Amino acid sequence: MTFDDLFRPVSPAEAAELASLVRGPVLLPGDEGYDAECRIYNLNVSLEPALAVGAADAADVRAAVRFAAREGRPVTVKTTGHQQVDPARGGVLISTRRMKGIAVDAGSRRARVEAGVIWQEVIDEAAAVGLAPVSGSAPLVGVAGYTLGGGLSPVLGRSLGYAADHVRSLDVVTADGELRHVTADSDPELFWALLGGKGNFGVVTALEFDLFPLTHFYGGGIHFPGEHLADVLHAWRTWQSDMPEEMSSSLAVQRLPPLPELPEPLRGAFVVHVRFAFLGPVAEGERLIAPLRAAAPALIDMVGEMPYTAMGAIHSDPPAPMPYYDRTTMLRAFPAEAADRLIELIGPGSGSPLASVEIRMLGGALDREPAVPNAVSTRGLPFVLFGFGVGTPDQAGFLTGELDALMDAMEPWADRRRMVNFLSVEEATDPERLSEVYGAERHRRLTATKKAYDPTNMFRVNHNILPG
Repeated sequence: MTFDDLFRPVSPAEAAELASLVRGPVLLPGDEGYDAECRIYNLNVSLEPALAVGAADAADVRAAVRFAAREGRPVTVKTTGHQQVDPARGGVLISTRRMKGIAVDAGSRRARVEAGVIWQEVIDEAAAVGLAPVSGSAPLVGVAGYTLGGGLSPVLGRSLGYAADHVRSLDVVTADGELRHVTADSDPELFWALLGGKGNFGVVTALEFDLFPLTHFYGGGIHFPGEHLADVLHAWRTWQSDMPEEMSSSLAVQRLPPLPELPEPLRGAFVVHVRFAFLGPVAEGERLIAPLRAAAPALIDMVGEMPYTAMGAIHSDPPAPMPYYDRTTMLRAFPAEAADRLIELIGPGSGSPLASVEIRMLGGALDREPAVPNAVSTRGLPFVLFGFGVGTPDQAGFLTGELDALMDAMEPWADRRRMVNFLSVEEATDPERLSEVYGAERHRRLTATKKAYDPTNMFRVNHNILPG
């Protein structure tokens, strides 16, 4: 039992009092709509707050935070719920999915979006004026959570850096219930900490960030038969080291489900999925990926010129919630020995139950500090390795054991820093581990900012930065 489990339930009278102050719904366990408000992406992680508030605007967020402060309850925030790490029992959930305001300014090449907006909505609005955001592999993910965790784009990351690097301002409700308009000039430490510190410092109700002139790019994916993993992985490993910053790529070893929506060659198949995004001319892109096209016979080759509005097709991340377990690590290098160890663990004949293990090339602008620094901790690391297994709680021990074995095998090439948006429920669960995720100096600075803006640790239902 955790401390948060000891909270008494919120009474109907208390819920009614808060409901009189807000526009959105205020829901207790058992109320109609409570389960829908608490639904998250990973079906193996429940969300069971004492009270759920469906915020309609920033004023609702302020009222919910002030209620939680008065009651001494923790606050958790979600839009789509792609990274929920705790049930939040006894706490207050603020669901932002109703906050859908988007304003795109073509002249300044900026967007201002509210906290409930997902990336596909921004992508479509920006595309209408020939612009694109630094969005991630899954366009159905919320803009706010992705950006506060850094934000790794499979198209624009290597040429422009992290999404957090291009934020101009944030509106955030801090633990005192105040709504602050935060910029690098107005609140430099809070601005720095919010961008990389995830949700530890308040509830972000809106963000303003840069957009970039892009409508189309050369990209997509090639699926190879899994039995050719060794040839494809070693070819990719050497190929990626010579690529310009305009080229982004990742490779995923996948055991796909037998779903009818998958093309016939991929249905239930064991495959190697190599993904690309190139920002230069199509002919140059074709020339650059030719060595990988020649690495093995393809099952499906879906690389070509594509609109940015379809960028989610590069990874084709599953859109619907599912039960899964995951792990991640950052790699300082990926030599032939590491590739061979990976093949041994997840390749043909391994019997691996993992649905996907992917490695993404980083580098380029992702290594460079932006003009206004932030708390993103992974600059200088060339790869992120991420694995997940699909299964219900009765398979937890088996799947997490396989994931741990994979990460242990990569330990000779791993770094202690981690990409915050990729952290799983079981990772960085104590201050020592979280300090390693950020690095000691950055973590000390984050804890000092936490003490200044959230001294009682209201925002702790997360990978928690303690008040210093």
